[in-house]
Amino acid sequence: MRGALYLFIATLLAAVGWISSKLVVDEMPGEVFIASRFMLASLILLPFCYKSIWRLRAKQLLLACGVGIFLGMSLQIWVFAVSISNSLSEGAFIMSLAMIIAPMTAWFLFKVKPHRAFWLALPISVVGMMLLSLSNGWQVETSQWYFLLASSLLSVHFVLNKKISRSIKPLDSICLQLFMVGLVAAVYVAFTQQLSFEVNDSLIFWFVVSTVIATSVRYVFQTLGQYQVKMETAALIMILEPIWTMILSFSLLDEQISLQKVIGGALIFISLSVYIKLSKPPKNAN
Repeated sequence: MRGALYLFIATLLAAVGWISSKLVVDEMPGEVFIASRFMLASLILLPFCYKSIWRLRAKQLLLACGVGIFLGMSLQIWVFAVSISNSLSEGAFIMSLAMIIAPMTAWFLFKVKPHRAFWLALPISVVGMMLLSLSNGWQVETSQWYFLLASSLLSVHFVLNKKISRSIKPLDSICLQLFMVGLVAAVYVAFTQQLSFEVNDSLIFWFVVSTVIATSVRYVFQTLGQYQVKMETAALIMILEPIWTMILSFSLLDEQISLQKVIGGALIFISLSVYIKLSKPPKNAN
């Protein structure tokens, strides 16, 4: 139960991250935000894992950093989508589709055929996605395409991260990957952005919330929880994130949520639940 509680808290903190990120990117360039946020977050985690990171072999370091680059690319696109989106709840549900897209990604990259649960969950999630995105007729908003692209890249990260999880401790991997996310964003900023924005109390507050609470603390709780519960249970709890994001967006950002969007989000939630439940191996499996 303690592990489940840790994951439950992690989903709440992740939802807070959606809100704080939106408020920050309204004040400063998203790429600068990602660079500084994740660099600092990795430095906050470093004291807890620097000894074991120092003992990693060069191949392990390269693998973790390489996987972190895919996470960095996903988050670069995600923060741009957040900056132009009028509906964070839609974005959160679309990003949650990464779990459904991941089996197709594994099939494409490593010839691992998806479980039959994937083919049952996929049409449900597609209908949910249509209800979320086609609220204005047959017209998909630009931000939704970017969220979908970010979700696809995140699925690549999921697949590759699972590949390296047996050889690298989770906290070591998270610290290195968060650093690479910040580095990818910093390189992009160095070549494309001009650092012109005004720092105020509100920006500092939400930046600290996003960096410390929604990134460093969130990943610590998530890691502790994943250590103590089964993978299927962890995945089921983690899909609460878009639910909390929708509630916070409605409460704090005055986001308008129509019945169609609620039904679309519910269908995506159901599709993820179906996939996790049906893909769970039998209890007597060796």
